[in-house]
Amino acid sequence: MADLKITLIKSIAHREPRQRVIAKSLGLGRVHSSVVRPDNAATRGIIFKIAHLVTVEEVN
Repeated sequence: MADLKITLIKSIAHREPRQRVIAKSLGLGRVHSSVVRPDNAATRGIIFKIAHLVTVEEVN
């Protein structure tokens, strides 16, 4: 199964509190920070909630 590299491209400052919590729970604290997470339904659902703030790449 592939992994997803998630990169925060826009600041979470002045966003809805729920979006800030989601970004922090992924481990994204600063702009241009990245994390690698498994590609599953739960991760895809989280990404969908903050899709306008992140970019996603598939990593093998």
